[in-house]
Amino acid sequence: MFAGITAATTAAAGGAVAAEIARAIKASGAIVRMESADFEAILNKAENPLVVHCQGKFLTTTYHYLTAYKGLVFYCKTSTPLILPHKVELITAKRIWIPG
Repeated sequence: MFAGITAATTAAAGGAVAAEIARAIKASGAIVRMESADFEAILNKAENPLVVHCQGKFLTTTYHYLTAYKGLVFYCKTSTPLILPHKVELITAKRIWIPG
């Protein structure tokens, strides 16, 4: 009996997590994950790009970048910092969270 309750509870919790992720994606819109070279290409296409970035440290240092272009949000995670064009307006965030 307890195994059934545990399985049901686990399934419900998994469903709740999936629903929360779906709500986060719906609230934030489409987020496109890409490699650093593609992210830099987007920045070079934009006239006055705004980039939000942060540095993460868990086991190794990672660099996270977000920008918007033509109604979509683009995200890049790298192990080395990107060299950004001078025209970029840069905002430093404490943390960037991407759903999913």
